Amino acid sequence: HRDLHSCPTRRSSDLEIYQDTRGQHRWHHADSAGFAFHPGVYVDHENPFEQGTSRQTEVTNNPESESTIIWRPAITEAGRYAVYVSYQTVENSIDDAHYTVWHQGVSTEFRVNQQMGGRTWVYLGTFDFDAGSSARNCVILSNQSRHHHGVVTADAVRFGGGMGNIRRGYTTSGLPRALEGSRYYAQWAGMPYSVYSTKNGEDDYGDDINARSYMANLLGGGSVYMPDTTGRGVPLELSLAIHSDAGYTRDGQTHTGTLSICTTYLNDSILYSGLSRLVSRDLADELLVSVSNDMAKHYGSWPTRELYDRNYSESRCPGIPSAILETMSHQNFWDMRYGQDPNFRFDMARSIYKAILRYVSRMHHTRYVVSPLAPTHVRAELTGTGQVKVSWKSTKDADESTAEPTGYIVYTAIGKNGFDNGTYVKGKNTSLTIDIEPELLYSFKVTAVNDGGESFPTEVVSAYESPGAQKTILIVNGFHRLASPAVRNNSAEQGFDLEMDAGVTYGRTAGWLGYQISFDKTQMGKETRSGLGFTNDSLMGQFIAGNDFNYVRTHAEAIATAKRYNIASCSSEALETNDIHPTQYQMMDLILGLEKNDGWALRQYQAFSPMMRQHLKLFTSRGGALLVSGSYIGSDMNMPAERRYLEDILKISYEGVNTDSLRRDTIEGLGKTFEFYRHLNETHYAATNPEVLQPVAPAYPAMVYADGYSASVAYDGKDYKAMTMGFPFECIKDEQKRCSLMRGILRFLLQTN
Repeated sequence: HRDLHSCPTRRSSDLEIYQDTRGQHRWHHADSAGFAFHPGVYVDHENPFEQGTSRQTEVTNNPESESTIIWRPAITEAGRYAVYVSYQTVENSIDDAHYTVWHQGVSTEFRVNQQMGGRTWVYLGTFDFDAGSSARNCVILSNQSRHHHGVVTADAVRFGGGMGNIRRGYTTSGLPRALEGSRYYAQWAGMPYSVYSTKNGEDDYGDDINARSYMANLLGGGSVYMPDTTGRGVPLELSLAIHSDAGYTRDGQTHTGTLSICTTYLNDSILYSGLSRLVSRDLADELLVSVSNDMAKHYGSWPTRELYDRNYSESRCPGIPSAILETMSHQNFWDMRYGQDPNFRFDMARSIYKAILRYVSRMHHTRYVVSPLAPTHVRAELTGTGQVKVSWKSTKDADESTAEPTGYIVYTAIGKNGFDNGTYVKGKNTSLTIDIEPELLYSFKVTAVNDGGESFPTEVVSAYESPGAQKTILIVNGFHRLASPAVRNNSAEQGFDLEMDAGVTYGRTAGWLGYQISFDKTQMGKETRSGLGFTNDSLMGQFIAGNDFNYVRTHAEAIATAKRYNIASCSSEALETNDIHPTQYQMMDLILGLEKNDGWALRQYQAFSPMMRQHLKLFTSRGGALLVSGSYIGSDMNMPAERRYLEDILKISYEGVNTDSLRRDTIEGLGKTFEFYRHLNETHYAATNPEVLQPVAPAYPAMVYADGYSASVAYDGKDYKAMTMGFPFECIKDEQKRCSLMRGILRFLLQTN
């Protein structure tokens, strides 16, 4: 007999909470206060984790006696949201509280140690959620445990970061919480007033610096690393502040480089654990030497500066080993020329990670393993009815012998669902054959793993099987570019020109205040609106979308709506190295996005590499149909021979950037008028400089911009057919129109009714 009760316990404007009980273990109010949200703003001394209630129940290892609480959000817009949970740490708390996050119908399970970290936000992960409210998108807490006795507690669940709601003075910041200072976050995270307001509410800048250290001390208090203090018991082992204020060079023509800071001579020179503060110097030294050496190895000159042993708050206040790393100087154009580049940022971040890993390993007298780099050359090929083979290549880290993969994880998404939790591929195997169902789109990404952790994922590839299909389309992703905004640096000017080219970040960024207004070198050092480097604040608080490396999926979704073609896909790397052979395909869809050789990125990119040009030429010579889309197809082919190639193969002539004075974002073609992402935004990368592509006879314009200039060229030849778009296909905003346009393109290229 099951005594099942289901009732809402609390409802806010965007979250429903249910409790389900089977058997004797009912949820009841705990003695500890809990989180409560109220509309409006929060003021000093107001702690949201003391304004509500919490619940608890006894644990069980009997499935028949399971009790759960379900948090079901009403999400206004589909997208990726971070998930945080909170709970109470009480007597008999368990170390394996069972949370399940359901995201787009996929479940991901967590075991959370509730013996530490209570009464604050605990991050679980970031997931894709559908819009609306359904059982496909929720968080469930169960009282199932491996323990026979104990207590599990339930408090709040938070989806997303939200907007700042801490009032200072007469208003809030008006910014997303992620862009606010740590003083405001510490209050929202349930820290006491003594943690987030060490300056008596009079200096938020000073509070921001101190709050990070004091919050670390409170969270870590009572743990093995801070045994003589009272706190939340989280075993925080070290504290690192990462800055970009390493001074400046007077000549303005060289890098400032990296310096590090520690404090060893204050507070009796002893940390809360009893360790000498000299261990902080060891940490600072490891960071300084490692980062400087790694950056010099990868990028040439990168100065190693001093190691300061001085009195700074973020190296003085933590009760654990601590350091400040001044990575570079944001006052130095040459440093920021690198610092704005996403590849440099990744390399520096990886170097910092490796330095911390080496330091911690030495402290514990253990060996370390560096997590591997992301695989490359990924591809998804149909190998027979009902099967797809996903393949990839490992990436060697020349700097780290331990960074060898011991296995891989292949993640799968079906249709519009999110990615699952992956299939492990052991050892050196670099492929996985997967059974698929017809008329379902499958998408894949791959990571490398070892004892050190998991790499970043590959780009996404997709596959689709249409019963009875006579033709198969190969989608090739050639958009891998990551770059800083356009660099202007000559005898008279210096700076970053976002209007010329905003560059490409890895995913979203909030790294810009606005557009640089003054590039005049003669105004260097002037603190006025005409001073060199001055910007407006038009982008303040905005997240700007970058390269998500998932555009094969977007194209495949559109092609699949035709329900008459098979789909395979690959990275352009796999095509260029002959890991995949296009001759078995009847059409190629080449995604070029914002790919180009811009002249300032720290890594080389090119829309049409010499090998890619050879493949396209051979493919079309055998009658293969070709769809090419991107923003820099013409401008990235500057040499006379390259321009002739465009005329011969794609039947286009580059006529410059579309400079519609109104910067309208509409295009007309194939019987439709549609909008595309032309302006910087949070949702999708923007094609801010789409190209005018004129047809070379007998080709003709297939689409036109709002000002009447040609946006796309179609070639209906007897030998082969081609369509070239001067803007990225995936930048079309409306999904239904995007799919309809793709079906029209397919009818033209493959001559189907």
